[in-house]
Amino acid sequence: MTIFRVEVWITDLLSALERQIFDFLGFQWAPILGNFLHIIVVILGLFGTIQYRPRYIVVYTVWTALWVTWNVFIICFYLEVGGLSKDTDLMTFNISVHRSWWREHGPGCVRRVLPPSAHGMMDDYTYVSVTGCIVDFQYLEVIHSAVQILLSLVGFVYACYVISIFMEEEDTFDFIGGLDARSYYQDHVELKPVNLSK
Repeated sequence: MTIFRVEVWITDLLSALERQIFDFLGFQWAPILGNFLHIIVVILGLFGTIQYRPRYIVVYTVWTALWVTWNVFIICFYLEVGGLSKDTDLMTFNISVHRSWWREHGPGCVRRVLPPSAHGMMDDYTYVSVTGCIVDFQYLEVIHSAVQILLSLVGFVYACYVISIFMEEEDTFDFIGGLDARSYYQDHVELKPVNLSK
């Protein structure tokens, strides 16, 4: 059972690390920050599972609710729901013109740099033409967020289960010297005199 508990967190951790890599490649600072926090909390949940620390797992369950909300926002952002636009610099905190790494490097995409029409900035992404993509970048980002939501929901349910198991074990533990320890030991332990002289 312990191995399965660990696998839930390790799968979530590997998925977050994969997403972190692609967000770094695209200079997406808001998702990088969110992924970093998620990785820290998943490690905390993993540690709490291995070390039997239910409070750490409670932190993971609370964070999971926030993580699901963040991923729903990302889905809305890339699908342009509610006035959001995937062409804004919101994911980069308005400090760069970078977009999703998948925009130019998605499956089947052919990237072509067009010569600028005027003497302007050569590094501007408006001079990059991308054609032939099998799946548009926004759908790849939506898939990434949907996978994160699915893993988080599985992790949330399993974290609740692990917390209930830990709490059950805490409730059944009998401390030596506790309230019922005296009657337990009087009924089950036979006291014998110790003969010190031989």
